Amino acid sequence: MDYFSSYLYGVKVIAMGLAIFIFINGIDDLFIDVVYWFRRAWRACTLHRQPRHVSGQALYQLQEKPLAILVPAWHETGVVGKMARLAATSIDYENYHIFIGIYPNDATTQRDVEDVCARFPNVHKVVCARPGPTNKADCLNNILDAVFQFERDACFSFSGFVLHDAEDVISPLELRLFNALVDRNDLIQLPVYPLERSWKHFTSLSYLDEFSELQGKDVPVREALSGQVPSAGVGTCFSRRAVLALLADGDGRAFDAQSLSEEYDISFRLRKKGMTETFCRFQVRDVADEPQRLFGAWRRTPNVVCVREYFPDTFRAAVRQKSRWIIGTVFQGFKTHRWTSSWTLNYFLWRDRKGGLINFLGFGAMLIAIQLAALWIYQHTVDDAWQFMSIFCCDEWFVILLWINLGLMANRLVQRIIFVTGFYGFWQGVMSIPRLFWGTLINFMANCRALRQVILHGDPHRVAWDKTLHDFPHGQARNPALRPLGEILMAHGMISQHQLDEAIQQRVPGLKLGGRLLKSGVINGLQLAQALAEQAGVPMERMDCRCLDKRLIAALPSGVARHYAVLPLREEPDRLVLASESRLDPVSLAALSRKIGRPVRYVIVPRGEVVVGLRQGYGDAQNTEQFALLSRAAAAGMLSPQRAEALWHEYVSGQILFAEVLITESYLDAAVLKAVLLRYERSDMQFGDFLVQEGVVGQAAVDHALEQQKKLQPSLSGLMHSAGLSSLQISSLIGELA
Repeated sequence: MDYFSSYLYGVKVIAMGLAIFIFINGIDDLFIDVVYWFRRAWRACTLHRQPRHVSGQALYQLQEKPLAILVPAWHETGVVGKMARLAATSIDYENYHIFIGIYPNDATTQRDVEDVCARFPNVHKVVCARPGPTNKADCLNNILDAVFQFERDACFSFSGFVLHDAEDVISPLELRLFNALVDRNDLIQLPVYPLERSWKHFTSLSYLDEFSELQGKDVPVREALSGQVPSAGVGTCFSRRAVLALLADGDGRAFDAQSLSEEYDISFRLRKKGMTETFCRFQVRDVADEPQRLFGAWRRTPNVVCVREYFPDTFRAAVRQKSRWIIGTVFQGFKTHRWTSSWTLNYFLWRDRKGGLINFLGFGAMLIAIQLAALWIYQHTVDDAWQFMSIFCCDEWFVILLWINLGLMANRLVQRIIFVTGFYGFWQGVMSIPRLFWGTLINFMANCRALRQVILHGDPHRVAWDKTLHDFPHGQARNPALRPLGEILMAHGMISQHQLDEAIQQRVPGLKLGGRLLKSGVINGLQLAQALAEQAGVPMERMDCRCLDKRLIAALPSGVARHYAVLPLREEPDRLVLASESRLDPVSLAALSRKIGRPVRYVIVPRGEVVVGLRQGYGDAQNTEQFALLSRAAAAGMLSPQRAEALWHEYVSGQILFAEVLITESYLDAAVLKAVLLRYERSDMQFGDFLVQEGVVGQAAVDHALEQQKKLQPSLSGLMHSAGLSSLQISSLIGELA
C-alpha cells in the first residue's frame, strides 16, 4: 500500500505539471481560434458585398507567364512517371515545363522519366551530379542549375518556380492561379489536402485531420499576424526575384543542403528580406446554385485549387516522416533561426518549436488520463472500493484547472471536426476524434526518434535525410512508350532491317528518319502517314490542301495554325477536326481547344499537306499559284492530267517546315522550340528573323537552315523540267500566270 500511495502521489504531481503545461498550450491554441473566428466574422461583415467565389474564367484572361515545376525523385519508380504524365495531360496551362531531378544510380526511375519525356516535350530529365540519395534540397539545387541552362538555351526567363513531390496530384488550375499571383507575391502556398483512404487507415487519415485544421485556420492567422507563410514543400511557387535572392544568399545554391526541411527554412529567409508571402485558398465556383451537403461540406469544395496526395499509411513510415519534419522544424530551425525583433514572428516561432515538447506532453497526458480513468471506474464499480481519487480533492485549484482543460480539449475537438468536415464531410469530421489519439501516439514516437537521432549525431544538421516511400492514385492509365517509327514500318513490312539500318547510317542534313526514307523512295507519303498515326495513336486520313474550307481557315488564327502546324479539316457535331503531319501532345491539344474556343481532335495526314496548306491558306501568293501552273500545263497539253497530278503530289510530299530543319540540324531542340513558339505566336515577323531577334540562334544558323530547306524541297518548275518541259515552256506558263 505504501508503494501504491507513492505511485498515486507521483501520478498527482505529474498530472499537476501536465495540467499546467496543457493549460498554457490550450490558451495558446484558443488565441488562434479567437483570432481566426473574429477575423472571419469581421470579413463577413465588411466584405459581404463582394463575391465570395471567383469564377475560374477570370484566370484565362491573363497572358501565360513561363513557369517551371521542380520535382525531386529518388527511387520513385511507378510514381514519378504517373505524376508527370497526369500533370502534363491535365494541367490547364501551356507555358510551363516540368524538370524532374533523378540520380545516376537510380536506373529504374530514369527509365520511368524517360518514358514521359519521350511523349511530352515540356518534361525534362535532370540527372544530379552526385549519386543518391543525397537530400531533397541538394536535388532541387541540381534541378535549378538545369532550369537556368534551359533558360539560356531558349533565351527566356521563367517567372515562377513551383515545388512539387513525385506523389502529388496537381490541380488543373494551379498554374493559372500562380500566373495571376506571382507578379505580386514572392512565395505563394496552396493548400495540401491528403487523399482519402478507407476509414480503417487511421495512420494516413491522421494527416487529413492535421492538415485540414492547420491550413484552414492556423496558416491564415499566421499570415494575417506576421506576414510569414511556411512553405509545405509542395504546391509552393517562388517568384524569380525570390529565387535570385536565395541564390545570392547561398553562393549559387538556393536550398540549404544541410536542412531536412528546406522549405520551412526558405520561408523565413524570404520574410527577413521583406518579401511578400501568401497562403491562397482559391475556390472556383462555376455553378450558380449548388446545394449544401450535410453539416457544412459544400459540393463545390473539390474545386479548391490545391495539392492532393497520399500520405504514409503505416505507423513506421509516418514516424520516420514526422521525425524528419521535427528535426528540420524544431531542432535545425532553432539552431538556424534565432529569435527576432518582431513579437508576432517570435510567437509563431514558439508555436513551431513547442511541438518538440507538446508531443511528449500530449502522450503523457493520455497515459495519465487512462490511469485516472481506470481508477475512477474501479472506485465506482467495486463495492467498498478504496477512494483513490480523493487524493485530488484537497486541491481545488487543480480540479478547476482540470475542468478548464476539459473545456479547452472540447474546443479542440469541435475545431477539428469543423475544419475536417468543411472539406471531407461530416463522417470524416466525426472520425477525427478517435484518430486524434492515434495521431498523438505517432507524434510522440516521432519526437522520440527525432531526439534520439539528434543526440546520436550531436548536431541536428548532421542527421541524414530519411526518405519516405510514396503511393500514387490508381486508375491513371499508363500510356505505353512511343514505339520507334522504324519498328512500326518494319512490323508492317514497309521496310526491311537493312533499309532501316541504311537510312539511320546515311544521315541527310535537315531530315528526320521518316523524311529520309521518303526522299530515298523506300516508302511513300501514305505509308509514312500511316506509321506516324499508329505511333501517335490517332487515325490517319487523306487530305488535299487544294480544297481547304475558307470559312474554317478564317476561323483559325494564322498565328495559332503556324504555331502548332495544323489546319482545320472539317467540323463534327461536337468538335473541330484538325490535320497535322506529326503527333500533338495533350498539352498542345488542350491549348488549341482553349484558343479556338471549342473541343478539338486531330488526325495525321500525309507529309507536306499541312505545310503547303499553311502557305496557301494564309496568304503566301507564290505557293498559291503553284497548282495553277500545273493546271495550265495540263490544259495546254504539255502534261497529261495524270502526270500533272503525280507531279503535284511529289512536290507536296517534299515540303518541310523550317522548324524541322532547325531541329535536325541541332540548332534547336524540341523543348526549346516549344518555348520559342509560344512567344512567336504573337509576332508578325518571319520565324527566322524572330529567332535572331530573340537571340535563340544566330543569323548564320538561320541562313544555313534556309539554304538547307531550299535544297531539300523540290521546286515545281524543277519537277516539270524533269518531266520533259523545256525552260522556255515553263517560263511561258509562269509569264501567263503573272
